[in-house]
Amino acid sequence: MDLDAYFGHAAPPSGDGFKSGFVTLIGRPNAGKSTLLNTIMGKKIAITSNTAQTTRHRFRAVYTRDDMQMIIVDTPGLHKPHDALGEELNTSALKALEDVDVIAMLIDASKPVGRGDEWVAAQLDGPHCKHAKKICVLSKSDLVTKEQLHAQAEAADKLANWDAMVGLSSESGHNVDAFIEEVEYFLPEGPAWFPADMETDQPIEVIVAEFIREKILRTFRDEVPHSIGVTIEHMEYEKAKNLNRILARIYVERDSQKGIIIGKGGQAIKRIGQEARADLEQLLGTRVYLDLMVKVKKNWRRDATQIRRFGYGEGL
Repeated sequence: MDLDAYFGHAAPPSGDGFKSGFVTLIGRPNAGKSTLLNTIMGKKIAITSNTAQTTRHRFRAVYTRDDMQMIIVDTPGLHKPHDALGEELNTSALKALEDVDVIAMLIDASKPVGRGDEWVAAQLDGPHCKHAKKICVLSKSDLVTKEQLHAQAEAADKLANWDAMVGLSSESGHNVDAFIEEVEYFLPEGPAWFPADMETDQPIEVIVAEFIREKILRTFRDEVPHSIGVTIEHMEYEKAKNLNRILARIYVERDSQKGIIIGKGGQAIKRIGQEARADLEQLLGTRVYLDLMVKVKKNWRRDATQIRRFGYGEGL
């Protein structure tokens, strides 16, 4: 196998026709899917953290140029589920493989290819995937040497019959353009499915809730991350003050977790609010007044009805 050829990208298609289509990002937790999406979009619209199950929504971003529109579907990381939430997230990720033009499987270049990667790659042989082009993306290439990257490519090559392979770093931006060109090469000619100024199909309330949840994940890491759900109870824009008033409710499963989120003298939740507000003001382009409440909803991750109420997985 000519590894150097593998890390080149396909020649751009001939013709002047506008190209459009759907590309699904899939892989194990923490493979770098959301980070790649944000890098392509040139701004943060999907949350990221080192915590598994950070992504809980099937998230679509719209990347538009004069000659092409690429709808990028970010998915929850595929993993062995331990509760109803995990099962729902896996279902959501696998549903995102249906009827798309390109499937890009991300593999962390800094970690050995393992059984989890094998299981994810096996899903690409399903009947709903047979018409999609398949790109293997070796992410986080900035963390390894060239020799390690080539060794990882040899291991990844055995997982599936790839139509292309790209090594890239979303953090540095290295080779991200090559990935975009690969996707463009495989997209069919077609219309723009979304307005040129549209960046995501997610309601703004969902994005706001996710930005808040991200700050909790980054603040607490191991203590409570999987037990957290966030909903936006009220959101109102006051034009005269250029101010968005947001009332958000943070759900946990136990009283002890509520105490952790609030913190001694309310210091923890104050910090969460300050960090979330800074991101939200950039996102919304306004000042933000953020009111956070914490509520216990016991064992909500084991209740499919509650999971769908949060809009996680296939959800609503």
